[in-house]
Amino acid sequence: MKLQAIPYILMNGRAREAIEFYRNVLNADILFQSSIGDRPKDIASQFLEIEQELIAHAVLKIGETQIMISDILTGIPSIDGGKISICLIIEGVASSQRIFNQLKVGGTVNLDLAKTHYSPAYGIVTDKFGVTFQISTQ
Repeated sequence: MKLQAIPYILMNGRAREAIEFYRNVLNADILFQSSIGDRPKDIASQFLEIEQELIAHAVLKIGETQIMISDILTGIPSIDGGKISICLIIEGVASSQRIFNQLKVGGTVNLDLAKTHYSPAYGIVTDKFGVTFQISTQ
């Protein structure tokens, strides 16, 4: 049996901005991106005009892994998942510091990036989109 677990991040209308941010900060490749308005007309017409530009589904490749992102549609309740984080395993302290510094802009540092007994540089940051990242340096 083949099995993959892929993080799926739901955004409150900021998925397009987040995709561009992760493309720049994490050197992510956009494998797929589609908005509500890109769907077949009979489906897209069921959504409000202001929802047409929202991201229906996107797939990003970050290093050897993938994440998926979409916007939350109007009227669909969501609960922030504060118990889940994405752990980035990064080679080199300088690279970890660069990514940590970019992720913290407009966000919150939960644990400063520092040397630990298990990593030359480890820290936790929640970015401006509310996504929490653990930075672990090899």
